[in-house]
Amino acid sequence: MEVRLLNNFTTTALATLLVGSALLIGVAGVALMRWRFRHLVDTGEHNDMIGVVLGMYAAIYGIILAFVVVAEWESLNAATTNVAAEASQTAEVLRTADAFPAGERERITAAMHDYVHSVVDDQWPLMREGRPDPYLTEPQIKGLYKAFQDYEPRTETQKAYYSEAVSTLGSLASARRTRLSDSQQQLPVLLSVLVYGGALIMLPLTFLYGIRDVRAQLMFVTSVAVLIGVSVLLCLTLDRPFSGDLAVSPEPFRQGVLAQFWR
Repeated sequence: MEVRLLNNFTTTALATLLVGSALLIGVAGVALMRWRFRHLVDTGEHNDMIGVVLGMYAAIYGIILAFVVVAEWESLNAATTNVAAEASQTAEVLRTADAFPAGERERITAAMHDYVHSVVDDQWPLMREGRPDPYLTEPQIKGLYKAFQDYEPRTETQKAYYSEAVSTLGSLASARRTRLSDSQQQLPVLLSVLVYGGALIMLPLTFLYGIRDVRAQLMFVTSVAVLIGVSVLLCLTLDRPFSGDLAVSPEPFRQGVLAQFWR
């Protein structure tokens, strides 16, 4: 559900939907309270108790939101850094191959071309949907390893570059596994319930706070509604590192020495 929302709606559209829905619920709640429970609104006889409950809920909900947003932001940054590292390691292997004989260099370049295109063209769309297929790039990564296994360096210079390239290739494979794992990350069910369920509890509580002036009450309720809507939007857009407008981009695989594969 979250993935479909993130991929089918822009962040602006989601903001309009979530904040608009929260505002609509807030205005409807105020209208309902003033229609059915007018005496509570006018007298504010339970405001002391409601104020305490609101303050308690706001404190707990604020802590949960802060924890979730920080965790999601760190996950997004980690995924972005890992993709950049994988692309950098891919480019480094390619540059190292320049020290090899022409035939070996061409085989490694061809294998790297296949790997880069498989990652961006085949695997990335599935990661965006939150269902990566690790087997899509498995033949290509094996092809890279085979290109090195079939080559036996002769000079000391070639041996040094060969050792460096194989070591970097191992780091590349590790970054690939991390990327696939990152693409499946999402907020745990319990935290999702606390974030979205907490929003559904917080907003209706504001309806119970009695304020005689309707304009003041609307200002109070709608300001809380906007804050809740924006908070939920932030949690939603950061939840999936490879989905939505804020998704990790495959652009590092098109830059630098890897740009030759896209001409």
